[in-house]
Amino acid sequence: MAEENDRAAVAPQDGTAAPSRRDRVRKSIHKRPTAVRAARPPAAPMASRLKPLRSLVILTMVGGLVATVAIPAYAASTRMPVEDAQTLQQMAAVDSQSLVVASDAAGTVLARDSYSATTEDEIAKKKAAEAAAARARALAKSSSAAASVSVDINLVSPGTGHARWPILNFKKGRGLGDSGYHQGVDLLAPGGTPLYAAAAGVVRTSQEFHGGYGVAVVIDHVVGGQRVSTLYGHMTYGSRQVVSGQTVEAGQIIGLVGSTGSSTANHLHFEVRVNNGLVDPWAWLAANAG
Repeated sequence: MAEENDRAAVAPQDGTAAPSRRDRVRKSIHKRPTAVRAARPPAAPMASRLKPLRSLVILTMVGGLVATVAIPAYAASTRMPVEDAQTLQQMAAVDSQSLVVASDAAGTVLARDSYSATTEDEIAKKKAAEAAAARARALAKSSSAAASVSVDINLVSPGTGHARWPILNFKKGRGLGDSGYHQGVDLLAPGGTPLYAAAAGVVRTSQEFHGGYGVAVVIDHVVGGQRVSTLYGHMTYGSRQVVSGQTVEAGQIIGLVGSTGSSTANHLHFEVRVNNGLVDPWAWLAANAG
């Protein structure tokens, strides 16, 4: 009843039928302007709008990769010349404490005598040592021919006594005390002349370098109940025929005449001591050798 009253209340007075709600809605739809519907463009799909952006991102990443690889390599090739190139081992050993050298490198050994003298005394001593070494080399060279002389080592000094002459066919030179403090007698003879033990005994010293005596031999004897020692100096290098501790007979060959040590010519420097006291070797030979 209420619904009918409402419809009657809104009905027009001219007797025409009032349009229904459906008719009013349909009529309003037909009255929308078509221009508004045409002005709104169709919406593009989301995938088509993202495609250019994705391509740009891909191109940017590829360019970055190329730059990352190419630019450091090009910079390294332009900075480092060929002669400064390093191996991987050298680059890895930058902080290493070891040193690798070529196989053909040679080491140098430093001796204690390789330093330079800095004072006048040291310079003088060094020059004197060099001069002495040069003289020794010259004497050794000059005596090498004499040392090669064929010698019959079975030779003995002639005689039958307890004492013998230590050399034959000689010329007497300086004696005891002559021309300064001379402790023996010089018996001059050509280099390579055989030398003999003045008496039977035991070799105390047999050396290639015995101070100023050069190549020398010292023999201890007992002659006439007395302790006697004889020294034979300035022998030729390499000519010694006896060694320390060896027992020798009177007249046995012990070496060859030379000019080693403090010597200026080939000769035998002969000394004699009786009971540790120095005596005139020429007088002792003249009294005992036979």
